[in-house]
Amino acid sequence: MTNQILGHEQIQHIINRIAYQIYEANPNEKEIIIAGIEGGGVLFAKRIAQVLDRVTDATITRCKVIMDKKNPLESGVETSLDESAYTNKSVVLIDDVLNSGTTLIYGVHYFLKTPLKQLKTAVLVNRNHKKYPVKADYKGISLSTSLHEHITVDFTSKRYRVYLD
Repeated sequence: MTNQILGHEQIQHIINRIAYQIYEANPNEKEIIIAGIEGGGVLFAKRIAQVLDRVTDATITRCKVIMDKKNPLESGVETSLDESAYTNKSVVLIDDVLNSGTTLIYGVHYFLKTPLKQLKTAVLVNRNHKKYPVKADYKGISLSTSLHEHITVDFTSKRYRVYLD
């Protein structure tokens, strides 16, 4: 059985809210790096970056974080930007769903190898099943779900949706 958790308008509101929170946390930055984790994180990050482009004079630089989500330790983590592009900058690491924390913790670990002004995390859905001590600084919604349930985020259509299966 599939239940819709968030509809398009709710997701748009969350995107706007998180973008403004990022803007408020970086009032004097000339550049903010928006790093989306491959998959839904890239799509969520793109939407947030679009709002930030409208509300701030800061340069919003998009970055894709590439990893095998099932086995990030062995596959490693890469980014679409050279390390020098985010050194001493404010970085926001973004994913669509925070489930066990594996993907986010490996992404955070990757960025912590470089001197940054600050590193924050943002997710659309926080599932509260963390295996690692990682949290989302900005989150759309927190859900207490069972381990056998699955969250599906759909950014592919013009009407965004989040489902619980």
